[in-house]
Amino acid sequence: MSINLKLSVLFFILVLLVSIIFLLRKGKFSTKYAILWFFACIVLILLVLFPGILPFLSNLLGFEMQSNMIFSIFIGVLLFLTLSLTIIASNQKAKINMLIQEVSLLKEKIDKK
Repeated sequence: MSINLKLSVLFFILVLLVSIIFLLRKGKFSTKYAILWFFACIVLILLVLFPGILPFLSNLLGFEMQSNMIFSIFIGVLLFLTLSLTIIASNQKAKINMLIQEVSLLKEKIDKK
């Protein structure tokens, strides 16, 4: 990997880290997802600084090509995020239903008085 490519990737990772910290401070980003993104950035930094890790891992796991391993990892991460967001949406729906019921009961109490 050329030095220009390494510097470009490291610059991109730095911009990503600064963006995550900015969103976290503004309260627009959940801490548990920020940790996931920080972990991903650390992995990317390690892969850039030590380029021999990727071929070693792909051979160890039995992938024919390194790109296949990267795509498999990305698909796994996307499935994990989709599952997490589905759980969050389900929990939010349950909370909304509870709030609707509470508001209805309060309205009924107010109307009786």
